[in-house]
Amino acid sequence: MGCAGFTCSKHSLCVLNILYVMVSLLMIGIAAWGKCLGLVSSFQVVGGIIGVGVFLFFVALAGLIGAMKHHQVLLFFYMIVLFMVFIVQFSVSSACLAINREQQDQLLEVGWNNSQSTQRDVEKSLNCCGFRQVEASLSCDAACFPNNSCSPCADKIQEHAGEVLRFVGGIGLFFSFTEILGVWLTYRYRNQKDPRANPSAFL
Repeated sequence: MGCAGFTCSKHSLCVLNILYVMVSLLMIGIAAWGKCLGLVSSFQVVGGIIGVGVFLFFVALAGLIGAMKHHQVLLFFYMIVLFMVFIVQFSVSSACLAINREQQDQLLEVGWNNSQSTQRDVEKSLNCCGFRQVEASLSCDAACFPNNSCSPCADKIQEHAGEVLRFVGGIGLFFSFTEILGVWLTYRYRNQKDPRANPSAFL
């Protein structure tokens, strides 16, 4: 029974961390692909996504190595980091799901004003100019700009913002529960004795 429980915990933890490795590589690949194709010109956005992907990759790698070797110290730090990530992700996901339209509008305007490269990406993809009003004196990459037929971007962004926040919040909430599952599995597995090791050894 002890052997079966130990093996089950080990395999479950390995599968969970392989999933995290795949998600991290997917995040890095999508960000790099978007940058190469020019879909996203903002270095801060691409760098942020790649940074999160690399961080998740190393955390998952530490968990995978710790699970395979039953390494006490590595599993302890993995458990602490994963719990901290859970707290942050659960908080952000809950905020995404709870945010109202007025708060969405304020956040979108702050984000719009903070990055000109993001403005250009949005204008090009949504075919709009300016945030609340179209200013003919300013340049715009949208296809509608030469014809003076552009509308402001605020309304178009707002149409998609609610759906995106709900999607991101839902995905984040799902992964936050897999993280707390990972913390529980790590705690359980770390306190189990390897049946193949010396029974008198402290594990």
